This record gives sequence, C-alpha cells and structure tokens, in this order.
Amino acid sequence: MKKSLLFAARAFLSGFLIVVPVYLAVLLLLKAMGSFAKLVHPLTMLVPDWFPAENLLSLLLVLLVCFLIGVAVRTRVGGVIRERIETNVFERIPGYAVVRSLTRQLSGGGREKAWQPALAEIEDALVPAFIIEEFEDGRYTVFVPSIPTPFAGAIYILRRSRVHPLDVPFTQALQVVSRWGSGAKALAMAMEKERQATAVTARAPAPAGVARI
Repeated sequence: MKKSLLFAARAFLSGFLIVVPVYLAVLLLLKAMGSFAKLVHPLTMLVPDWFPAENLLSLLLVLLVCFLIGVAVRTRVGGVIRERIETNVFERIPGYAVVRSLTRQLSGGGREKAWQPALAEIEDALVPAFIIEEFEDGRYTVFVPSIPTPFAGAIYILRRSRVHPLDVPFTQALQVVSRWGSGAKALAMAMEKERQATAVTARAPAPAGVARI
C-alpha cells in the first residue's frame, strides 16, 4: 500500500511539473494575443468574415515580438541589458538561477556547472546525479533523481572525491533516469574515461625548466 501511494505521488508530481508550465505558457500566449487584438483589428476588415484573421494576426504579432526580443538580446547591448535585468530582478526570485540553468541544459546551451551530469558515491554505490552548485571548499551540492522521475529526488552535499562530473550531454543522463537505468553503462564508461585522462595528465613529464608541484 505504501509503495502504491509513493508511486502515485511521484506520478502526480511528474505530471504536475509538465502540465503546469505548459498551461501557464498557453495562458500567457492567449493573454498576449488578447492585448494585440485591438492593434490588428483594423486589418481584419480587409479579409472575409469567415477567416479568423484577428486570432491569426494576433498570434503572428506575438511570435514576431518574441523573435525581435530574441534577436535583440543576442546583440552586445541587448546582452548587457538582459544580464542587468537578470541580476537585479530575476535572480532575486528563489530558484530562478537553477531553473534557468536547467532550461539552458535542456536546450543544449548550458555551459555552467549547474545541472552537470555526474556519478555520485552514495554508500557503496555509484548513482546518476546532477551537480547543482560547487562550494568554495570544493564540495558539491548534488541532486539525485528518483527513478523514473527525473525532477523528483534527494539533495546531498558531498566531498569532491565522491562526485565524478561526466562529459556527457544533459539529455543523455536524463534519459538514463527516465528509462529505469538503461544506458547507465555509458555513464560509467565516461567516468572511467575521465579517470584515465586525469591519470595520463598526472603522469605526463613537466616541461623543461618547470618544477612539478
């Protein structure tokens, strides 16, 4: 009975995390279309009544605004303005930085260490995990997801020696969790590859005139 309730709770949470963002995005889109409806209303007089011109033109105008904003923030000035807004406004919102990093990782554009795939040593086992942040003393905050729910799990603060960052795509690690561990062999091989590369670097002779510390 307890396992069934736990499974139902996790399934509900997984669905909630998917449905709510989509629902809010649709609401915001409809709200924006309603705001632009008055602007495009004069143009609707030029087309037949049976054609949904007002809704279509409002949607196109919203998409155009999003496109122009996206182009603007890619410029040097736009990037500076965006960073200032994020620093002074959005980063004051609890959890914004983590969610931003997560969305960047999902889109393939994340370059920071937040949500970096890793294998963490928990008791006597290696478990798939994601690095959330790094302490000044070298420790890591890691998120260990539950199977098969990637965005529900436990938080651990571990020493650097117990966390093994992986040079694999974020989506690959996410798939391992959602597929009940299928593909974990590739994560273990990536960890071994990182270890071998580190060992080779450590054994490499120092350049002439440079003392190895």
